Amino acid sequence: MPYLESTVSSGLWKLLQAHANRTRQPVSRIVNCALADYFKLSHHTLYQVSTATALVEGIYQGAVRVGDLRQHGDLGLGTFEELDGEMVIVNGDCFQVLSDGSVREVQDDVLTPFAIITRFTHDLSVTLEQCTDMNALGLHFDTLRTSDNLFYALRVDGTFEYVRTRAMCRTQEGVPLVQAAAVQPEFEFRNLSGTLVGFWSPEYARTFNVPGYHLHFLSDDRAHGGHLLQCRGLNLRLQIQREGNYHVALPGTEDFLKADLRRDPAADLAKAEGAKK
Repeated sequence: MPYLESTVSSGLWKLLQAHANRTRQPVSRIVNCALADYFKLSHHTLYQVSTATALVEGIYQGAVRVGDLRQHGDLGLGTFEELDGEMVIVNGDCFQVLSDGSVREVQDDVLTPFAIITRFTHDLSVTLEQCTDMNALGLHFDTLRTSDNLFYALRVDGTFEYVRTRAMCRTQEGVPLVQAAAVQPEFEFRNLSGTLVGFWSPEYARTFNVPGYHLHFLSDDRAHGGHLLQCRGLNLRLQIQREGNYHVALPGTEDFLKADLRRDPAADLAKAEGAKK
């Protein structure tokens, strides 16, 4: 991370220290937020369309245009109307991984029922010399997280010895996610370079987001991708960003407004997000 050294007045320094003590925020975060306000930049805001519970219950009607979504960031993931494939947003470009394994760049007028995006300027970057599997990747990111109660955006770049993904099929509105996931096509790739994008969410937020790690993959040649099920690689570059704000845009669609969203989605999410047994 770049290092900033500056001289401030004693009065301003006292105000800064008092605010840091009162809010229990590090001085560096307060300064970053103040600079972001001055330059009219977002403060590492996680912007989300709809909720995980709605997706579990089969709410697949498009709620937000991709063009509007991209105004809120440059790194993200999600799905498309009627659960038609996997969304991967890398460097501001949005891609759709279809159930036949093909990948296409998405136009701004395409709709999404569920997506998460942020403006990514990593807080920390490290090299993972050996990643034996997805569990090892998660354990290493665990050492970079400073709290189990905050949200984090993640990015991994490098050459992967092995990647296993899935892509959802187009699904009729109202079919539960766990039922749709039971027939998801899975894909295996070897020795290809690419990027993982995703998020870590705390357990308490499970009705809104997928708890724990949620990652999507896109190859550098934009020919392969999907929801990550497994991976293995050497000398991978890991980047992490702590999110300071969490904004959820609730759909105004008829199916969302009338849905019963009281059920705990945790078990169905765990089953739907994993590989087929």
